[in-house]
Order: sequence, then structure tokens, then C-alpha cells
Amino acid sequence: MFKESDLNNANLCRHLKSAAVKMPSSLAVAVQKSHFCKLNYDEIDFKTLNEKSDAIAYALNAYGVKQGMKAVLMVTPSLDFFALTFALFKAGIIPILVDPGMGVKNLKQCFLESKPDVFIGIPKAQIARKLFSWGKKSVKHVITVGGNEIVYRFTGQMTLNQLLAKYPVNAPYPMVTLADDDMSAILFTSGSTGVPKGVVYSHRMFEAQISALKNDYEIKPGERDLATFPLFSLFGPALGMASIVPDMDASKPITANPKYIFSAIEKYQCSNLFANPALIEVLGKAGEKKSHKLTSLQRVISAGAPATLASIKTFSKMLNTNVEVLNSYGATESLPLTKIGSEALLKTKEITNNGGGICVGKPVEGVNIEIINITEDDIVDWNTVINTDILLKPNQIGEIVVKGPMVSRTYYERKSATTSAKIKDDGQVRHRMGDLGYLDDQGLLWMCGRKAHRIETNHEVLFSIPCERIFNTHKAVKRSALVAVTNNNVTQPILCIELENGFRISEKILFGELKQIGAKFTQTQNITDFLIHPDFPVDIRHNAKIFREKLAVWAQNKKN
Repeated sequence: MFKESDLNNANLCRHLKSAAVKMPSSLAVAVQKSHFCKLNYDEIDFKTLNEKSDAIAYALNAYGVKQGMKAVLMVTPSLDFFALTFALFKAGIIPILVDPGMGVKNLKQCFLESKPDVFIGIPKAQIARKLFSWGKKSVKHVITVGGNEIVYRFTGQMTLNQLLAKYPVNAPYPMVTLADDDMSAILFTSGSTGVPKGVVYSHRMFEAQISALKNDYEIKPGERDLATFPLFSLFGPALGMASIVPDMDASKPITANPKYIFSAIEKYQCSNLFANPALIEVLGKAGEKKSHKLTSLQRVISAGAPATLASIKTFSKMLNTNVEVLNSYGATESLPLTKIGSEALLKTKEITNNGGGICVGKPVEGVNIEIINITEDDIVDWNTVINTDILLKPNQIGEIVVKGPMVSRTYYERKSATTSAKIKDDGQVRHRMGDLGYLDDQGLLWMCGRKAHRIETNHEVLFSIPCERIFNTHKAVKRSALVAVTNNNVTQPILCIELENGFRISEKILFGELKQIGAKFTQTQNITDFLIHPDFPVDIRHNAKIFREKLAVWAQNKKN
């Protein structure tokens, strides 16, 4: 359980220091590298990781990088990535974490807003920084990680190795401690539903996330985690758990090589796997082909987007009978919020297929969830919501609003976005998720899609997930996306279809069968127009969230 007392001398790195004392020689991080299909691993134990991050923190200070400065960190998962991140936290330097795959334009906007003082990156990131003038007006210190040391020596650029050689200190670093709500990091959203926003993280949020992983997910020191998402991999050492990082592009999980992931799990006998729904599907299909088993796994955590029940069922064939896929709901602004095991989730299949939404489980400890009426208006104070018709009853669809210690209080330099998404509540803050859903009579949360993705016609409101899951029951449909087009100022719903790989069927037959399916349900009986799209555009972070905004433009052009 999360306790305010956990925040004494608040700094995420206190957990790393503790592990370095309690289990110094235990593995902290292993990073997989492939070379001509041969796999090698770089390893570091807790004691060495703690000492290396201490040394980097001292060197950064000597270089002029001080507490309160902001540092962009564009370093691929590596031992240096872990040591640098913990060094920044120890020194009270605020890391700015972005997804490189969000695009040049979005990255430039992120750096304009966050105004970094320091740019730490691999050579490729440094070249892009120069080409696209990232942080040109604010960056005062540049540090390159990796690459050819000799080249940088001639150009006068500072590398991490040169920094450590120039300012060597072999002593414990006096870790900076912060107030529980002081800014400790800026994490940018992926921009899958708009321009990326910088979420201000405090050590209170990090502590609450660590507490949830310890208590709700029962992760224990000494475990080994196959981490496929850089942020989650950082929690490993903080939990006394080794983070095993596979050789894959974290921004494109669907391109991961399943053999590499299976090999890492088996080599280190990983007990935990974090994988988003797109990767769950990729691994499940690969495992099914060869009847592969992952016998060491004790739990699998999936988050980032609603997983399909079919992909979970397929993936689960690789697991021991008592091991579940734990599906989590949340966002960069607040994670984790709910969880549900695959055993219970698979029992909801009929409700989902009949348009009841996707069940994402019950709140984790310390999280409160409410549903409010759908509105674009700002809500300043929660006291104005209580006992009004804005607050909805069970089984009524509305916007999901959450409160808890892992919920962010503000966006960085985005006053209007903060005002739109945050509600004051007697010293605390509630966050409007921008997702629609409902709580059932048992307190389970059901997802019905993004608020921005609902379609309002002249006579009804259509919600994306409930409608799409009805049509997804057709064997030819891999996935679908409900969008709106406008003809003569009349809004019309259209369902975009992506077919299962290799499935052949005439449009006339398919569309006729889809109309028959839709006619059986109240919420889909007026969806009678369909388009087949060759390959849905998806978000760069999870490769699972469909870019309905792009599909809507495509559909409108098709209908013009």
C-alpha cells in the first residue's frame, strides 16, 4: 500500500541504493545485442550500477549541469541509459523523455516547450539536433553517448566517457531529495490523439507506481523482468528486479524478433514480462507456430491499449496454467489505474462481442474512478460535480475521471491543457482521461473508446469500441475503426475495415454480411457503409492505437 511516509527524502534512486546494499552482486540490468544473428549481453550488477550513476552525477555537476536543470535524454536502451537516468535523478536534474518516433515536427515542438538546458544523446540524435535545431535557444551543454571517441576528440564534443575521465570521483553521491510534488521528470505523451504534451512527474507519482507494482502485481526483489518499454524497464532496478532489455526497436514493437525475446526470457529465466498488446499478438502467433513454452514466467503485464481477447488467448498457450496476462489501464498522465487478469477477462468475451465495451478491471489500491457526463466544458472544482447530474450512475457511459497518488497534477507549459484535463479536489487533483466508459454494478470499469472518437449524428451517439467489437466478430475482419464523414452537412458513420492477412472475400459479400451483423444490435443498426483499408495507421509508442483521425480524412476523400 502506498503511504505518505514513503516520501521522506523523496528520490526514486533510494531504491537503487538500497538494492546496492542488500544485493550488491545481483544482476541489475542485462542488455541484449544481436550481431549477425548471434546474441550477446552486456550486464551490470546493483552495486556497479549505483556506483556508476554516482560517478556520472558528480561529473555532470563538475561540467556545470546542476540541480533543477532539464536534460533531454535520447539514448537507446543500454547500460549507459540506465546509469545516466539514475544519475540525473540523483542529482535533481530533470530528465525529459520523448519518443523519437513521434516525428521531427513534434520533437521540435516538445523541445521548444520544455526548454532543455542539456542534450544527452547518441550520435544519430546529435546529428538530428543540429539538422533540425532542436533546443537551439536553450541547450547549453551537449554530451554524446557512444560512437567513435576519436572523432569526437578532434571535433571538441564532450562524450560521456570523456566526461567521466575528466572529472573522476569515486565516492557515494549525496543524493538530492525533493518535496513530494516537486518536478522530477517530464514525460511526453505519444501524440496519438493530438500534439504530444509534457506530463510533469513527481517522486510521489514514481513512488505510487512502484508501490502498485509491489503490492497489486506482487513483484518481489530478485525477480527478472523482460522489459520491452524503456520507462517500465527503469522500475526494475528500483524494485530490486533485474531488467532484461531485448534487442528491439521500442518505438516499433511489432517489428521485434520473437526469437530474440524468447531467447532472453529463457537465458535469464525471467519471471515477469511487460509487453503491449501489439507485441502480445506478435509473440503469441510466433509461439503458436512452434508450440513454444515460456515456463519461467510468473506474470505478464500488458498496457498501452486494449488487447484483443483472441491475441491474449493465443499468447496464453505459451504460459503455465496458473499464469495470467494482467491487463492494465492507464495513460502517461496516470498509470496503472486498473487491472484484470486474463482468466476473468476472457469470461467477458460475450459482453464485448455484443457491444458492451472492453472490461479493464477494478481500480488498483488507492485509485478512485468516477464517470461524468460527456462535456467539452472545463470543470474547475470537484465540489461542483458532487450530487449533480454531471456525475453518472453505474452502467451509464461518460468520461472517465481518476484520482490517486500516481495521477499527474499538471502538464508542462500547457496551461489550457491542464485546465481542460484537471479538476481540483480539496488539495488533490482528478484527471479527465479523455476516454469514455462506464462502471458496472460490481465496480468493474468498461472502456468504450476515446471521447474524441465518438460520432454524433442527428439522432444518436456512437461509441467506437462497442460498435467496432461487434463487427470484429466477422472472421474476415482483423480490426475495424469507426469514423465520420460529412455529406451536405450531414454526419454519416463509416466503418473502416482491415482484413485478416491472406483472407479473400468479395466486398459485396463482406459488406452484406457486416450489415446483417450490425442489424442485430441497436448501436450498430445504422452503420451500413464500409470501406476496406490496406493497413491501418497506428501510434508510434504501442503500434496498437488506431489513428482514426487519419482514417477519417482518408474515408472523406474516398466519399468525395
